[in-house]
Amino acid sequence: MYRILIIEDDHALCGKIVEGLQKWKFEPVIIEDFEDIMKEFVQNSPHLVLLDINLPYFDGFHWCRKIREISKVPILFLSSRDANMDILMAVNMGGDDFIAKPFSMDILMAKIQALLRRTYSYSGSSNEVIECSRVVLNISESSLLYRDSKIDLTKNELKILMLLMKNKGKVIPREKIMKILWDEEVFVNDNTLTVNINRLRSKLEEMGLENWISTKKGQGYIIL
Repeated sequence: MYRILIIEDDHALCGKIVEGLQKWKFEPVIIEDFEDIMKEFVQNSPHLVLLDINLPYFDGFHWCRKIREISKVPILFLSSRDANMDILMAVNMGGDDFIAKPFSMDILMAKIQALLRRTYSYSGSSNEVIECSRVVLNISESSLLYRDSKIDLTKNELKILMLLMKNKGKVIPREKIMKILWDEEVFVNDNTLTVNINRLRSKLEEMGLENWISTKKGQGYIIL
């Protein structure tokens, strides 16, 4: 089931959109906190975003730019601001499509389905993101974002962070990490894992995340 994040402050319109999405077996999620939209974005990891331009605190262009810093999720703008400059701005900020208010629900559903089909039917990839204490891991892009810093991750670094962040607060044994990193019959030793962890820690320290991955002697690693 595709999860659709609705960033719209018109409650009546939200209700109609939710009803339409549910009829098509989508999972709608409505933004509640317009002051910190990114927090709800990373928590819900949507497959598509419906985004209004006129919003409390910051406009839709601002949030589109922030989303694009960590994700390639399709963004469909919904707005009564349909001047050419507004449409161009939406596209330049990273929007994938634009629909002017008022609109037909049939047209909206058709555009949503077209965007989902174009994004997921061919790529076969997910735009999943994982968030821990405002550190955002973008799985599809193999990148990590913290405040204004962004780093690219190697295949092994991505696997390590995925495991640790999905199990935040739990100690992950070294043996389990090694099993996930090397799932083929190749020679592996503790030193190889240590090298990977140390390189990852160096990258994290450059972002201001010192000691973010803690070592539990004789047990393994943990993100608190």
